[in-house]
Amino acid sequence: MTTIERRPQALPGSWVWPHALHPVLRQVVERRTLASPMELDLSLKSLLPVSRFDELGPAVELLLAYRDAPILIAGDFDADGATSTALMVLALQDLGFTQVGFRIPDRFRHGYGLSRGFVESLGAPAPRLIVTVDNGISSHDGVAAARERGIDVLITDHHLPPDELPAATVIVNPNLATSAFPGKSLAGVGVAFYLLAALGKALEQPAAVTRYLDLVALGTVADLVRLDQANRILVDQGLRRIRAGQCRPGIRALAQVSGTALAGITTSSLGFRIGPRLNAAGRLDDMAVGVRCLLTDSADEAAEIAATLDSLNRERQELEADMKAEALAIVAALELPDASLPAVICVQRDDWHEGLVGLVAARVKERYHRPSFAFARTAGGELKGSGRSIPGFHLRDALAEVDARNPGLITRFGGHAMAAGLTLEAAAFERFAAALTEVATAHIDPGTLTKKILSDGALAPEHFTVPVAKLLRDSLPWGQGFPEPCFDDRFRLLDCRRLKDLHLKLRLEPLAGGGAVDAIAFHQADTDWPVGSVRHIAYRLALNDYYADERVQLIVEHIVPV
Repeated sequence: MTTIERRPQALPGSWVWPHALHPVLRQVVERRTLASPMELDLSLKSLLPVSRFDELGPAVELLLAYRDAPILIAGDFDADGATSTALMVLALQDLGFTQVGFRIPDRFRHGYGLSRGFVESLGAPAPRLIVTVDNGISSHDGVAAARERGIDVLITDHHLPPDELPAATVIVNPNLATSAFPGKSLAGVGVAFYLLAALGKALEQPAAVTRYLDLVALGTVADLVRLDQANRILVDQGLRRIRAGQCRPGIRALAQVSGTALAGITTSSLGFRIGPRLNAAGRLDDMAVGVRCLLTDSADEAAEIAATLDSLNRERQELEADMKAEALAIVAALELPDASLPAVICVQRDDWHEGLVGLVAARVKERYHRPSFAFARTAGGELKGSGRSIPGFHLRDALAEVDARNPGLITRFGGHAMAAGLTLEAAAFERFAAALTEVATAHIDPGTLTKKILSDGALAPEHFTVPVAKLLRDSLPWGQGFPEPCFDDRFRLLDCRRLKDLHLKLRLEPLAGGGAVDAIAFHQADTDWPVGSVRHIAYRLALNDYYADERVQLIVEHIVPV
């Protein structure tokens, strides 16, 4: 069941904003969570200072000790890991580090993070220092293997730490229990940015990392971390550089193959067009391909690699569509109404692609509005699973509770509130599903299992305009924890037709007045809406640039009868 509800005004009406706000923008931001009006200041001077991140000092000292020695950046195989890796390599080289290389673990041979197998595969000569980005906080065996070979390890990560930390030389993670740094929501690339900013400050080159804010914006948005003020600043500053054409050739090439104009790029563009093409390399092939796309200074080479990534993404889409259909069929075979489904959904097939189980979990979660896990069997015979959650249920904490109640059931796990991964023995799937359902049932408020479309209220007829749509698109970065503006009202359907048997193309007349407006409802073609009927519609105000002149178009989130 899905309902449309209006967000309450969360902010005091007496607040004095740092600059004049358009009435529609004020209508929206007054329904967001802000600590003060100054949180709308997205200039770099408002970023949390590196001096508040105490762990950066020892990390900078360690890096400086190896300025002329071989350093290996060990990344992760998602977009956050790829952008973190590219950022670290480029900025360290700019800061005078002479022997910086990178390597991404093979998802299928080494598994996630700095594993022992990954370290042992490095061969000789070994690096003197390994710097992890977007991983490492749970890599006990890999860190131990490195230290046994006399290699120092600097962990930079943002994932929630286990109770016992690996024996790394230095660990930088804002989520350590001992860290007083307020930026708990930084992505892996954000943590890398802060470390490099501190290093640049120590070397009196403070601008060495800010030139790569395009990478920081892409990794932050793609990793779906909460857009608190720190992340909004990083993303906004990166978007400004991309829109001005001041971005890596690889980002420009990925935008081009995805049909995205740099001047109009948004967080949605990064999250749904560019990010998936970068992620496709890590899911199906080797994320080193994606990192090389971001590292190259050659526009021609970037275009060639971007074309490869685009082809991998099309392959990923086809595989994902098949797996999604199979997953939904598994749930449908339970023959239970949505309200009677278990509090958490777990699906598994031996023949699924292990690189795509996270996407399948996301699709099941979207369909049933339940925390969901999908599992595939690895070449080694284990089950590798990935989960996605809904607001109100912390996945990583839930896995920790399952692990504590059932020692040995889970082989490995990690993650954060909204996404997590784990490995099980092949015979443990049913036990795990039952154990996780028990934990979820105990912790999930039944009310959270009803999907709510939260609206910012009605949009006045005079605001259905191209300038207002551009204002909402460009004024602030929208994303996790700072959602894109959504409005609701009653409309009369003037026309309704199907597109590709997937979507609905609509012509709507606002009952509140004003002229008719075009709308599109993606993936809602399974419903008939009679012309002339009145419907309550939640929507986003967007631009349709298909025609020579830009026009307003509503993106329909949900339709209910009146």
